[in-house]
Amino acid sequence: MLGEFRPYTKEMQTNHRRVKPTQKQLGAISPAVRREVRERSKGICELRVKCRGDKAAHMAHKRGRRRMEHKTTADDLWHVCLACHMWLDFTGDGERFKRSARGQNDGLD
Repeated sequence: MLGEFRPYTKEMQTNHRRVKPTQKQLGAISPAVRREVRERSKGICELRVKCRGDKAAHMAHKRGRRRMEHKTTADDLWHVCLACHMWLDFTGDGERFKRSARGQNDGLD
């Protein structure tokens, strides 16, 4: 036989704590990381692809949150203006730029 039957009670289910962080938690930007990126950029768009050095107001992930395998660090972000952030996230050229900037032009991202 397979062994003794031990049901997993509702109490046991609700007392369970998640071990692996969620993608939202991995992609979250801590205040310390945000401060480090702002200091690095000095408040000016780091990409300057669709602007001429406009004021940076957005933190753009180099790799999408759903693909993060570690907590977000300053190296995972660019401080960009709205126009550059929209270009990065919503155009094919922007996606290709992110891939090449990560050095992983493998077609999987």
